[in-house]
Amino acid sequence: MPLEFDDPDGDGVLRPSADRFGKSKRPWWRPAGTVGRVFLSVGALVVLGAFTTSILMIRHTLERDPRFRIAGSEDIQATGLSEVSRAEMMPVFGEDMGRNIFFVPIDARRKQLEQIPWIERATVMRVLPDQIRVAVVERQPVAFTRHREEIGLVDANGVLLNMAPETMAKHHYSFPVLTGIDAGDSSDSRKERMDVYMRMMAELDADGKHNSEQISEIDLTDPEDARVLMPEQGADILAHFGEDRFLERYDRFQSHIAEWRQQYPHLAAVDLRYDNQVVLEMASGKETAENASGDSGAAAAQPNSPAAASAPPAAKPAAKNSPAKSSVAKNSPAKKIKPAPNKKHAAPPKRADLGNTPKRTTLENTQRRASTTRPAATTSGSASRSPRTSPAAVAQGG
Repeated sequence: MPLEFDDPDGDGVLRPSADRFGKSKRPWWRPAGTVGRVFLSVGALVVLGAFTTSILMIRHTLERDPRFRIAGSEDIQATGLSEVSRAEMMPVFGEDMGRNIFFVPIDARRKQLEQIPWIERATVMRVLPDQIRVAVVERQPVAFTRHREEIGLVDANGVLLNMAPETMAKHHYSFPVLTGIDAGDSSDSRKERMDVYMRMMAELDADGKHNSEQISEIDLTDPEDARVLMPEQGADILAHFGEDRFLERYDRFQSHIAEWRQQYPHLAAVDLRYDNQVVLEMASGKETAENASGDSGAAAAQPNSPAAASAPPAAKPAAKNSPAKSSVAKNSPAKKIKPAPNKKHAAPPKRADLGNTPKRTTLENTQRRASTTRPAATTSGSASRSPRTSPAAVAQGG
């Protein structure tokens, strides 16, 4: 009878599947009988048991070997510490003193270190035979924060950072002062407000510009309306920048602020959120209207005139019984915007520079201003002990 061939290796070489006597080929280690299979199984169990016993013995030896025990705090090395001291970090490893290095929960220690406000990321490693190495990346502050009379720092993620005033002075920080970033807010809420701030700074300082240096303070109570305090000729002008197009609105403000202040000595606030016009708010009760180009001759609008009735919602005063009403130039298109919230907040102080840069306020002046100074104007939806402002004019164009 013809022999049967198969190709088990797939190499095209056919091999007989059985010898000439009809017996099938099997691996050398596979027993043919039942007794051989039993001995093979027992041998495999013995080898597995010996391997497990060896592992347990090695582990027991390592546990009891004094060479692998953390003797003291000097065996914990740390790099990247600047604002965080070893005294603040060491309580995290308090339970590990005298412990075997192999039983230190590395991942848990890393998470505990990242709970320290100043630490953004941490790496924890074992270094044989008896040391723990820690590498941290600290948070970088991007702005001052003011809550009541307390001055602090905040990073880009909205994490509030505490620092002693004398330490701030040594760092020569120069940031705008932010309000509306409170410890009682959720982390997501603070992050949302800081995203608006970071986008504003990026737009204003694009292409090597340093426009943000002209900003004194930013009120982020409403993340849809960044209210910026702009120091102009010895007075503070409150500008509504909204939530986008910051550079465009900043350029519009800088282009017209001189003529606005010349025509309106009592100018207190400027709303830049409209496309074709701006709303000017006065600290006094005067009402007038003019073109943004500075052309005079526009008549003063009466409170009950059609122009006053057509004023956009944002131009209305925030509080009831306001002594002044708003007026809009005739035929000036107004784009509706979202009204500012009614959440009360304090108006901001000037931008603080803790270094020795001239023409900037110091930390001490910032703290004194936060406790004693009243702002010149408040915006729609805000309240403070300072006199309320009323919208006085809408300037077209810009």
